Amino acid sequence: MYVLTIDQRGSTSDVDRVPELIAELRRLTPARFERSVGDELQGVVDRPDEVVDVALHALRSGYWYVGIGIGMVQVAPGGSPREGSGSGFVAARKAVELAKTAAGQVPLSVVAGMMGRGKEIPDHTKEGAMAGANAQAVLRLIGRLVQERTEAQWRVVDRLRAVQAGDGKHGSQKQVAKELGITEQSVSRAVLRSGWQEEWAARPAAAMLLDYARSRIADAMAAPPETALPVTAPPETTPPRNEGDT
Repeated sequence: MYVLTIDQRGSTSDVDRVPELIAELRRLTPARFERSVGDELQGVVDRPDEVVDVALHALRSGYWYVGIGIGMVQVAPGGSPREGSGSGFVAARKAVELAKTAAGQVPLSVVAGMMGRGKEIPDHTKEGAMAGANAQAVLRLIGRLVQERTEAQWRVVDRLRAVQAGDGKHGSQKQVAKELGITEQSVSRAVLRSGWQEEWAARPAAAMLLDYARSRIADAMAAPPETALPVTAPPETTPPRNEGDT
């Protein structure tokens, strides 16, 4: 399972946006999201594709830090996420704090790991952490597309998604142009410049990586307790140097 902790950016100088986002997320996922503390909300999500939906929706407005935690989750069926426990919640807390320090980057982080003590990191835990880091990289790339869209582009892609049930394919641009009162050429330009097709091509890759990270962490949790280690944050990455760099 996945825990998402989403914290409002600049909340001290803004209105409380938590109730609005909770209402919006009800239309995206059956998962229960609730205010956890202050201007923060939290939810436990079963499916990786829904994690992608929730994360990108939150990033769209630019108002939120998004932390995705992967690990053990203990919460009663239908229970409040505020009453949950487990390494998934610890990972989500670490993830949202990392998202807040992602200066200049898309404010999203993924942390995959587990709790416990030991001397060596199990291979499953390493693989889970790496898959989580790769999922984070893909989600940040998609998130950049989402955050940089103009309102005019959103009007077009929102209508295309509604018409095409979110499959990201061509075929309905004429209908959307008619509904919005614009030309088909304008619709085509909006689709091209918005990166909408690239987003929908990459969403399954992000979901697959999240699912793989979850499976590796689940395998690590099944290992003897002495081999378990604390929640593992994604490894730091450094952009490649150009040959002219000194």
